[in-house]
Amino acid sequence: MAASQEDNEELLLSCRYGDLQDVQDFVTKYGAPALADARDDHGNNVLHMTCANGHVDVLEYLLPLVPSPLLAQQNHAGSTPLHWAALNRHLHVAQKLIQHPDGPGVDLIDIKNAAGRSPLGEAEMAEWDEGAQWLVQMMNIDEVKQEESDGQIDPSQAVEIEIRDAEGQIASMSINNTTTQASSSIEGRQLSPGDQ
Repeated sequence: MAASQEDNEELLLSCRYGDLQDVQDFVTKYGAPALADARDDHGNNVLHMTCANGHVDVLEYLLPLVPSPLLAQQNHAGSTPLHWAALNRHLHVAQKLIQHPDGPGVDLIDIKNAAGRSPLGEAEMAEWDEGAQWLVQMMNIDEVKQEESDGQIDPSQAVEIEIRDAEGQIASMSINNTTTQASSSIEGRQLSPGDQ
C-alpha cells in the first residue's frame, strides 16, 4: 500500500516536530523507500524538516533508511538539508550529514542555493561562527593546497581563508594542525572571536 498525500504530510510534520515514534510507525506501515517520496509544496523532504529543526534522534533513525542522494537534494529554493541545519545553527545535525558514511560528505558544503549561498554562506549570514569554523575545517582545503603546491605540503604551515558574505563583511580564518583562529573584519575594523 502506497502512502497517501495526507500520510506524507503527516510524516513531514512528524519530522518537523521531532516525533520519532510517528516516523517509525510510518516506516513500519509503508516501508523505508516511501520516505524518499514525501515532499511539501516547497520541495522539502524528510531530511529538510528534520535538519531545520535540529532533531538528531530522528536524523539518526532516517540516515540509514533514505537513499544517499536525498542528503544533497535541493528544495525549490535550491537549499539542501545542510543549508537548513546551518541557517538554524544545528552543529550536531550538520556533523551527522557530512560525516554520514554513505552520503556525499564534504561535497555538501559546496552546493549553492538559488540565492547563491552555500551552507557555509548560510552559517555566515546567520552569524554562526562555531558552525562556520567547523565547516571550513571539514572542507577539502588540503586537496586544494596540494594541487597548488605540486604535492609538497608543509604540515607546519597554516592555511589562510577569507570569506565575504552578502553584506560585504569578511571573515578570516587560519587553519593549521594545532589551532584554528578566526576573526572578522567589518568595514576595515578587526574583531577577535570574543568581540562578535
